Amino acid sequence: MGATDTTAQVMILPQGPVEAVNDMDVSVGRLRAPRATRKRKPGRPQKSARAADAREAILDAAENLFAHHGLDAVSVRDVSRKAHVDTALVHYYFETKRGLFDAVFARRAEILNRKRIAAIDAYQANPGPGGVTIEGLIDAFLHPLFDVSVNGGPRWKDYFAIIAQVNNNPDWGGETMARFFDPVIRHLIAALRRTLPQARDEDLFWSYHFLSGALTLTFAQTGRIDRLSNGLCKSSDFEAASARLSRYIAAGFRAVCVPARKGAKP
Repeated sequence: MGATDTTAQVMILPQGPVEAVNDMDVSVGRLRAPRATRKRKPGRPQKSARAADAREAILDAAENLFAHHGLDAVSVRDVSRKAHVDTALVHYYFETKRGLFDAVFARRAEILNRKRIAAIDAYQANPGPGGVTIEGLIDAFLHPLFDVSVNGGPRWKDYFAIIAQVNNNPDWGGETMARFFDPVIRHLIAALRRTLPQARDEDLFWSYHFLSGALTLTFAQTGRIDRLSNGLCKSSDFEAASARLSRYIAAGFRAVCVPARKGAKP
């Protein structure tokens, strides 16, 4: 071979349109793997119906545990284990155990308050030919409680057990009951005051105090009356309780709040 044969030969590419190169880049880009999604931090919920379900599951689990063991005996870990969620998710939604307890308490309190205020207002607007009576007001106040106990599902039993615990707690029970239930109670007392214009305020409040005790014991379903009556009465028999409680409470209000007539025997 001659000297000229050793000269490097240069390959000349054909000059195609620029668009062809760009098309090639695009086609290659399509083959690139998608970006890896970032992992969510533990406890951070997805914004979906599933997240709402998880929150409700936490509330349901906490409600059951608080009802059977009390606030102090239940830990956040107990709740997360029963709800099958990470403890971080419980803290994300409710921050503290007391925050979780308050959320449990508020969830059904809002339902009860709305129903009872509506029932009292409906009764006052249309009380019947005899006008507004103590019995009618007390029945309007109590009926929504009996209704949810019978028709609202088994979780209401847990909720009423929690109310009984709170109502008998000397440290923070009074503050908690006031925070969640005072508006509807004051609504009832205002209606009773109009029906009993001669009643003193202290008598109205004492009468409600006695009502509250009877109410929480009745709906807690402790089984106390079952044992006391040797099975004749059942604490779960809300039909029997409903037929008696309104008349019993109304008689107490009347006995305490209506001034005795002069000359009447005590």
